[in-house]
Amino acid sequence: MAQCRITEIFYSLQGESRTVGLPTVFVRLTGCPLRCGYCDTEYAFHGGQKMDIEEIVAKVAAFNPRYVCVTGGEPLAQPNCIPLLTTLCDRGYEVSLETSGAMDISQVDKRVSRVMDLKTPGSGEESKNRYENIELLNAHDQLKFVVCHRDDYDWAKEKLHQHQLNERCEVLFSPIHGQLQPAELAEWVVEDNLPVRMQIQMHKYLWGEEKGR
Repeated sequence: MAQCRITEIFYSLQGESRTVGLPTVFVRLTGCPLRCGYCDTEYAFHGGQKMDIEEIVAKVAAFNPRYVCVTGGEPLAQPNCIPLLTTLCDRGYEVSLETSGAMDISQVDKRVSRVMDLKTPGSGEESKNRYENIELLNAHDQLKFVVCHRDDYDWAKEKLHQHQLNERCEVLFSPIHGQLQPAELAEWVVEDNLPVRMQIQMHKYLWGEEKGR
């Protein structure tokens, strides 16, 4: 039986992306090959519990959800994330995947909404970006830039135009919580009339850094 190593499974409100505010079950897989300077889930780097995919799906079903988000860490660092995503889709859920953009997304079930980062220089992991993934994105997916400062914003804006990202999928600009004021990023986006959705991490305004939220 295929297994994944799981840090936590919990039910909360989606704090960002296209489904922000909707009740969602989160399945957080353990492990990540990146070490972004602003990471807020370092507790998912190690440990966790091995669970059969059917056991994971049963725990998800107990919440009777409509939306399921598979996150990490970096979920795709575990090969069995792929069959887990497919199984969740087969059960009729609307499934999203939060991925760093450093891993190949080509094998992810097409029913999944892939929420993929492009790591900015401020993350410290810009070199890990797998640009081949951009060609795989479509209107069902979302591409996220976490912006630490003005230099990050200018870098993200350049990538937006260079790859015509808004013509592929929805593009999200998000200020790093506690470092860049949301109003400042909002002003830049409006001033440049960018074809992006500016977002904040709603869950942090509701519950701070509390785990399982």
